[in-house]
Amino acid sequence: MNDDNILALENVSKFFGKVIALNGVTLRLKRGEVHCLLGDNGAGKSTLIKTLAGVHQPSSGDYLVDGAPVHFDSPKEALDLGIATVYQDLALVPLLSVARNFFMGREPQKKRFGLFSVMDLDLAAETSRAKLAEMGINVRDPHQPIGTMSGGEKQCLAIARAIHFGARVLILDEPTAALGVKQSFNVLKLIHKAREKGISVIFITHNVHHAYPIGDSFTLLNRGRSMGTFTKDNISKNEVLDMMAGGAEMQQMMSELEGATI
Repeated sequence: MNDDNILALENVSKFFGKVIALNGVTLRLKRGEVHCLLGDNGAGKSTLIKTLAGVHQPSSGDYLVDGAPVHFDSPKEALDLGIATVYQDLALVPLLSVARNFFMGREPQKKRFGLFSVMDLDLAAETSRAKLAEMGINVRDPHQPIGTMSGGEKQCLAIARAIHFGARVLILDEPTAALGVKQSFNVLKLIHKAREKGISVIFITHNVHHAYPIGDSFTLLNRGRSMGTFTKDNISKNEVLDMMAGGAEMQQMMSELEGATI
């Protein structure tokens, strides 16, 4: 494996009984790059994400991190190596505060009453406010319920949380799918900031217009197979769109329809 790669899937396949979810997929993520994983619904993106995150184990092929083969039995093992996944549902609790969501599962403690300890809410509030401010999100009251934040702000919190807890690789599952234009732009800026910090990003999307401006390289999936990996130097946005839309197949079908007699 190239030393520039922080992780890689080499010829990975994943089977669920007789269903082939991934078939011989290779994906290599370089250090400090934004690698866009593109594909329509049913292309295999979700299975690939869960394989990278440690939810699924490959049926065949190799998963390497820092050049060494890994076999994750749980997402926690992937997280321990700095591979953090932010899913579409964000794993946030709307009725809990911004600070509590930021530190969920990793609450800072302060001792009180002998052996008993409670969450240090002041430290949690101060830290979450500062980390979100670094990402361009100004929270007036970190004790406010996270349900009061916009979709884009929630995305930023989930990403900022992963970065704060030591993520070296961020896997972002359709982070702009349910957002408006301005909120999507804010998330793309956040991806850019993560790259500036030296964090490697896998950006999963079906929206080429979001992927192309921020991406350094692109892997296209179609029905569980890779259609190839390209850098921005050797593929244009229109070519990516054409490949995703099945341009060659569409032209053949149109020719057949035009030649058909009704």
